[in-house]
Amino acid sequence: MKVGFVGLGIMGKPMSINVQKAGHTVYAFDFHIENANDLVELGGVACASGKEVAENSDVVITMLPNSPHVESALFGENGIAEGLSAGKCVIDMSSIAPLASRDFAKRLEEIGVDFLDAPVSGGEPKAIDGTIAVMVGGKEDVFAKYEDLLKTMASTVTLVGEVGAGNITKLANQMIVAINIAGVCEAYSLAKKAGVDPARVYEAIRSGLAGSTVMDQKSQKIFDGDFTPGFRIELHIKDLQNVMDTSHQINVSSPFSALAMEIMQSLKAHGHEKDDHSGIAEWYEMVNDMKLQG
Repeated sequence: MKVGFVGLGIMGKPMSINVQKAGHTVYAFDFHIENANDLVELGGVACASGKEVAENSDVVITMLPNSPHVESALFGENGIAEGLSAGKCVIDMSSIAPLASRDFAKRLEEIGVDFLDAPVSGGEPKAIDGTIAVMVGGKEDVFAKYEDLLKTMASTVTLVGEVGAGNITKLANQMIVAINIAGVCEAYSLAKKAGVDPARVYEAIRSGLAGSTVMDQKSQKIFDGDFTPGFRIELHIKDLQNVMDTSHQINVSSPFSALAMEIMQSLKAHGHEKDDHSGIAEWYEMVNDMKLQG
């Protein structure tokens, strides 16, 4: 299959490489052309625009920061839509606003092009080893056509509903992760202030009801004070902004997500936006005048 890829950032680059390694030919475009070098070495093709990508591809995958970037890539000058023709498909694997996904799908449907929203979870390490989780919104027959392609990048690929459902699911994921990290940090802060080693608290409760994948993956980073990013605070802020925008549009109250976002906004104001989202621990350290390490 000829697969287009627009957006070769931290996640998109390894994902495109995995598609190429699976035997497809990848036609790729990124404003930072050097991001395509590794892909080209494997037989991929670097293109000069989204239009050129679409002209040469059966299906085009986009992996971009947010809704405005996807809209520009699709419908801007020399954008993907200019190179599409009836029967092709766009799979947007960005994490964007669900209502934007539905709008893009309608606009592409007018020219006979299918659309799937397929955001991912797992971060850069899982993008590299091809074990991200993909949550997909779209028509069942379109999903069935491209499921195997998506599996070249992922360990799990799940159709969760119609267009927009993928990004709703991703927002739910990001809500749970942010609130969970904050809860873990708050509990460890209480323990530390009370004179109990948070690492021992973790060992005592990790197998009980309070245990979680988030706790297992983030606790050691918190104890080490190592906030080297797997998923940056600034990106989580972006996702939670989409949570709040969507919540307000459909009249859902999301107070804990709003609080987690404000904690991250405070960290951004203090220059920590590039830290891993486990850096929420740094906010608790600031407000409680303490350190969770040692």
